[in-house]
Amino acid sequence: MTHILKTPSPVTPDYLAKALTYTQYRELADQLMAENKTTGNNHSEEMVAYTRMNLHRMRRVEKTTRLDDELVQLLLSVQTKMVWLVLTEAWCGDAAQNLPVLVKMADASPLIDLKLLLRDENPELMDQYLTNGGRSIPKLIALKADTLEELGTWGPRPEPAQRLYADLHAQNIPYKEFAEQLHGWYGKDRGKALQQEFKSLLPQWSELTAPEDQPLERRY
Repeated sequence: MTHILKTPSPVTPDYLAKALTYTQYRELADQLMAENKTTGNNHSEEMVAYTRMNLHRMRRVEKTTRLDDELVQLLLSVQTKMVWLVLTEAWCGDAAQNLPVLVKMADASPLIDLKLLLRDENPELMDQYLTNGGRSIPKLIALKADTLEELGTWGPRPEPAQRLYADLHAQNIPYKEFAEQLHGWYGKDRGKALQQEFKSLLPQWSELTAPEDQPLERRY
């Protein structure tokens, strides 16, 4: 689900000061996994197992995702210095599927800085960005870097996946089947729906300048 509105944001510099880079986030998840723990306060075997699976998912998505050339050109033409602040947790399957793609997008633009906050350590901020009343993640908040003005939000999943999620939830099917169908969709989509949505969002969040004869600098 997406939200586009230029407005004052509840995000303060204090949140950005404690935010993690993607590398720090991955290192934290790996460190906790070595201790049979995950992010957040629930370190049950089930949550640790989800995290272990998600680490594999992130590695796979990191290796297999290739950004669409049109999207790369849009990212290179961004003229507004932005911070993309993403609320996430290592045990979240949707975060594992989408976060590496968001990272590749941010890396493709010299003006986009992606930072991560753990949802359960920042409930007061998360509660400003609920989805249908729930603390669904990942949730991306796009901000102007100089003023922290909110430009828009994205999350917790691409619209086709959100519709599938709602349909599966309404059927009240067992969680294992629910997860298999949802992650099966991600496996077939390979980040294409997410990239398509950002082709529409970027012009609404930032001024764009078409680069003249600018080569595609693939750093991902």
